[in-house]
Amino acid sequence: MRIKDHAAVVTGGASGLGAATARVLAEAGARVTVLDVNEDGARATAEAIGGLGLACDVTSAESVAAALAAATEAHGPARLCVNCAGVVAGGRVVGKEGAHDLAVFSRVIAINLIGTFNVMSQAAAAMVDLAPEDEHERGVIVNTASIAATEGQVGQAAYAASKGGVASLTLPAARDLARHGVRVMCIAPGLFETPMFESLPPDVYDALIKKTLHPHRLGRPEEFGRMVRALVENPMMNGSVVRLDGALRLEPR
Repeated sequence: MRIKDHAAVVTGGASGLGAATARVLAEAGARVTVLDVNEDGARATAEAIGGLGLACDVTSAESVAAALAAATEAHGPARLCVNCAGVVAGGRVVGKEGAHDLAVFSRVIAINLIGTFNVMSQAAAAMVDLAPEDEHERGVIVNTASIAATEGQVGQAAYAASKGGVASLTLPAARDLARHGVRVMCIAPGLFETPMFESLPPDVYDALIKKTLHPHRLGRPEEFGRMVRALVENPMMNGSVVRLDGALRLEPR
């Protein structure tokens, strides 16, 4: 699907992968709405790319509906939806304090998995009513998993479970939406330069870099954005999870 002159919605767009994706899509000619629970961050990203920034809680059906309605009013119906909103929380199944905090586990699942489905399903519901374009396409949805979906490390039970759910959602969603001309893809990134890495000690940072074979560095957010663009523009990309990791394979610790 072409990107130029189409409306796009990007969640988690206040920083990191979401912000980079919003920039890449805007540079390709899309009218981008940036959604994030951090409203100031969403607006800052949007201002930098000439888009629209809105507050949105992806775990709330009402919040997502309101944000998508505002995006449609400003830019027209979105044919592109990219879900980058997510959180990380550590904790072993049984730690020093006992069983994993269920509230923490539930929050990670609610944001990363249920939030992704919430935005995807509501965006798709609007896409299916649009007129088809080339290849009978009405829209493209790209979700964000992680290589932790299949290689979750010690202390990543909640995060790995949430991203495993996002990855597993890809094929059935693509099958459900195929008759409507809506494609669904998923990217599973490795280690990328996002805000959560900024506070790491130098020795931990260097240890992480050593795990990525080639290129021998962390991924750059704009490289994630470029992968989103490639998936949107290639009509044969549907129903798959694409690793973006520099041949990284996570060890148990």
